Amino acid sequence: MEHRRLGRSGLACAPLVLGCHVFGWTSDAAASCAILDAFVDRGFSLLDTADTYSTWVPGHSGGESETIIGDWLKATGKRDRVLIATKLGGAMPNVGKGLSRAHIIRSAEDSLRRLRTDRIDLYQAHFDDTATPFEETLEAFATLIESGKVRAIGASNYSPPRLAEALAAARAHGLPLFSCLQPHYNLVTRAYYEGDLRRLCLAEDIGVIPFRALEAGFLTGKYRSMEDTVGAVRGAVVAGVLDERSLDILRELDRAAAQFRATPAQIAIAWLLAQPGVTAPIVSVTSVAQLEEIFGALTLTLDARTLMRLDMVSA
Repeated sequence: MEHRRLGRSGLACAPLVLGCHVFGWTSDAAASCAILDAFVDRGFSLLDTADTYSTWVPGHSGGESETIIGDWLKATGKRDRVLIATKLGGAMPNVGKGLSRAHIIRSAEDSLRRLRTDRIDLYQAHFDDTATPFEETLEAFATLIESGKVRAIGASNYSPPRLAEALAAARAHGLPLFSCLQPHYNLVTRAYYEGDLRRLCLAEDIGVIPFRALEAGFLTGKYRSMEDTVGAVRGAVVAGVLDERSLDILRELDRAAAQFRATPAQIAIAWLLAQPGVTAPIVSVTSVAQLEEIFGALTLTLDARTLMRLDMVSA
C-alpha cells in the first residue's frame, strides 16, 4: 500500500487516518476494538485521538477514547504496528486547558498512562493558546521529545498567521517545528484550509490530516433534508451545513458515484486525497462495515473532469 510522508516528522502512513473520537461515545469498547483490528489488519496505522474525547458525553471526564485504545493495545500487542496521534490543550475537567509547560507535561503523562504506552508518535496542540508564549509551549514539547516520550509534534485549528508565528519562534530559538496540521476540510468546508493555510503548509512541508472529512456524515448522502437530522447524534452539526449549496454537492457526488460504481462517501474521500498538500484524511466510523466502505475510496482515481465538477459545485 502507498505510504505518504507526514511532512517533516519522519513518520509515514497509509493515506487514511482513523478518527477515534467516537470511541466510548457512539462506539462502545467492543465495537471500537473490532474497528481498530480491521483498520490495522488491512495495513493502516495512524490513529487520531485526544485527551478531551469524550468530555461532551454526560458522565464522562475525558480520556475515554485513549483508554479504549490503550486497553486494545495491551490486549493485542499491536503497538509496533500503529502510530498514535493524540492532542492536548482543550478543556479537561478538574485538570485545565491551554499550552503552558506545566499543562503539556502533565497532559502527556496522563495520555501515556491511558494509552498504556511509553511514547506518543504525534503529539498535537488541539487549539491555539494566545495566552502562552510560543517559546514556552515549544520548549515543553522539546522536553518530551528529548525524553523519548514524543516523536513529532503538530497543531490543529491554527490560523495561517499563528502557525507562521509558531514556526518562526521555533527557528529563532532552536526548538521543534510543527510538522503536521489538522484543519477542518472537506467538500462542504473548503475556505478554512484553501488559500493562505494551504500555501503555508506546502511551503513549509507540513503534513495535512484533515478532520471531519465527511462533515459529520453529511457527505455519505445519509442526510437529504432537515427531517433526516432529527434525532441523529450529530444532527445539529449536519443541520448547520444543510442548504442548497451542500445539496448540490450531494447531487454531484451521486453523479460521480454512479459513474465510478462507488458511494458518495468514497468519492468525497477520493476528492480529498487528490487535493494539494493533503497527506491522509481522518475518517471516523462506528462499524467495520462502514470502514470497509471507506477503504474503497483508495481504489478510485478521479479523472480531471470529475474533480473539476466537484470543485465548481463546492466552490
